[in-house]
Amino acid sequence: MRDAAVCRNYAETLLAVAEKEGKVERYGELIDAVAGVMAADPALHGVFMSPRVPKQTKQRLIERSLAKVAPKPFIRFLQLVVQRGRQYLLDDIAAEYEELVDRHLGRVHALVATARPVDERLAAAIQKRLSAVFAKEVLPHFRADPALLGGIVVRVGDRVFDGSLRRKLKLLQHRMLHVPLGGTRPAR
Repeated sequence: MRDAAVCRNYAETLLAVAEKEGKVERYGELIDAVAGVMAADPALHGVFMSPRVPKQTKQRLIERSLAKVAPKPFIRFLQLVVQRGRQYLLDDIAAEYEELVDRHLGRVHALVATARPVDERLAAAIQKRLSAVFAKEVLPHFRADPALLGGIVVRVGDRVFDGSLRRKLKLLQHRMLHVPLGGTRPAR
């Protein structure tokens, strides 16, 4: 729980720096890339997590590695994270940063499941419709799920909108199995 608050504080600090620089989305790309490289490269991960490697060495490594691709304030931020011994939180800081940026820019992420993969035209139409429904920019993440049979299922946060053929068939089955013998539905 305490680490979550620490991650949020670092992410808020990075967002403040990014806003000042006018590079909110670029900083998000950079923090994601750094966290991804740290997670994907065991040797690099070992160097940055090792208490035997001096913090100054880690900071110089950051400076040399990112000098040509990242703004100086971003590099200083990472060096501060290392100075405080919080480099193990980079992945969580990146996730918190993404949440803050989405809120800052009025965006929401949606998991969109369809029976078959969608083409670019349909993806754009779905994004446009979802953005209109939520009155925010929606960033859809598509996946195909043949079990849906047809239709679409959208998950935004903890809300699920199920317009799949599978669900409609289950509802029909439920109604058919719960109709009284006389053939009419009970009055409500």
